[in-house]
Amino acid sequence: MSERNVDILVVGAGPAGLAAAIAARESGIGSVLVVERENEPGGILRQCIHNGFGLHRFKEELTGPEYAQRDIDRAAELDIPIECSTMVLSVSPDCTAVCLSSARGLQVIRAKAVVLAMGCRERPRGALCTPGTRCAGIYSAGTAQRFVNLEGYMPGKRVVILGSGDIGLIMARRMTLQGAKVLACVEIMPYSSGLNRNIVQCLQDYGIPLYLSHTVTDIRGRERLEGVTVSRVDEKRNPVPGTEIDLDCDTLLLSCGLIPENELTAGAGIELSPATSGAVVDDSFCTGVPGIFSCGNVLHVHDLVDYVSEESFKAGAAAAEYVLHGSCGGPYIKVLDGDGVRGTVPQKIRKEAAGPVSLMFRPAGVYRGSAAVVECGGREICRKKAMIFTPGEMALITLKPEDLASLPEDVVTVRIERS
Repeated sequence: MSERNVDILVVGAGPAGLAAAIAARESGIGSVLVVERENEPGGILRQCIHNGFGLHRFKEELTGPEYAQRDIDRAAELDIPIECSTMVLSVSPDCTAVCLSSARGLQVIRAKAVVLAMGCRERPRGALCTPGTRCAGIYSAGTAQRFVNLEGYMPGKRVVILGSGDIGLIMARRMTLQGAKVLACVEIMPYSSGLNRNIVQCLQDYGIPLYLSHTVTDIRGRERLEGVTVSRVDEKRNPVPGTEIDLDCDTLLLSCGLIPENELTAGAGIELSPATSGAVVDDSFCTGVPGIFSCGNVLHVHDLVDYVSEESFKAGAAAAEYVLHGSCGGPYIKVLDGDGVRGTVPQKIRKEAAGPVSLMFRPAGVYRGSAAVVECGGREICRKKAMIFTPGEMALITLKPEDLASLPEDVVTVRIERS
């Protein structure tokens, strides 16, 4: 077993890990190491060959690989080593990681700070409790995307998509362009969980029906999928008898949510948020364990990669600040979710924060003509109006330095004020 020391270890070479490493290096850290379990850097962007990335950050439309390549190139310019095909087995509270790779074997990496950027995974069929047989032809939408875009395989010809997450919506269009017939996109909620632009461009433009308040209630087929039954659900998400629709298909794609990959986070003794399934962090993206930072989709699932990069640049810079000056910790202002708000990040703000501090959250439903409001001690601190808040798009409200300076208490609540 070999051992070595670095200043900052970044776990994951997707958009979050690359951005954090770049920021750390640009902040003056000489020894930055990125480890990645896949055989190439870039993360999930490698298989996202559609455009629409980079509009906020680069002010132009890029494909996923093009977006990732810009950060890969920048990391190379800064001489940041990226070790691929390396699996991190554990991260301890003292910032020591145990890794395994075919090239280096078992190794221990001791760091002064660690940035966790492992991303997220898709929710599998077993977590959905969908009845029916265990036949071939059922894939997560991301797996199907990898088959088609990276490996050149078509999963099937007659497709039903369960869930209306962005990957599922994009795969509805992709499968159609590859010659498959997408029969329907089925969503159990009364609203889509994907971006509105994807609903328009990937479903409506191709005449693919979206069944809201519906779900798959039966899966048919012995060896290979032969069909599914779709039923409407009531307010409690229970199937309504007599509303069944039988669809003959050979492929079912699951796009039913993403789960942050936080096994390493939990193993390090870091508190996880039940709302986001990611770490509890402060405004510098430092977790409750000094020296360990979290960012990107492992912290909370984002809708745009531009936001992932923006957040991760801040996390990398904060990790560098910690290594250089040892600054991390409270006292804190606690951030709570109020009415209509789910999973605000960060969950706490350092009282010494110079600001501004951006709070990101998912709306708990669809709200039109409403406003996001931050309150403290029964007093409104700031508000942000919007034409619509929807769960498919992250909302952001920013606290200015003067807002933070005027807080009467050490607890703020973020809520949506309905019109």
